[in-house]
Amino acid sequence: MRYREVDAKLAALGCRELPRRGGGSHRKWLNPAMQRAAVLPDWGGKDLKPGTVRSAVRQLGLEWQAFHDA
Repeated sequence: MRYREVDAKLAALGCRELPRRGGGSHRKWLNPAMQRAAVLPDWGGKDLKPGTVRSAVRQLGLEWQAFHDA
């Protein structure tokens, strides 16, 4: 799954990306409903590892099935 796909699903579930403070290839996401954050790499066209995505979804306090269906 590419970062753009993850981005769209997280936004659909009410999460938002926090503003970047500098360079780098990682982006921080916040779930305002639960006040939980997670960091995801933005590798452009490369696929993210499934475990990385699943871990970020868990850290944000979201259910995997809800993320998968979004």
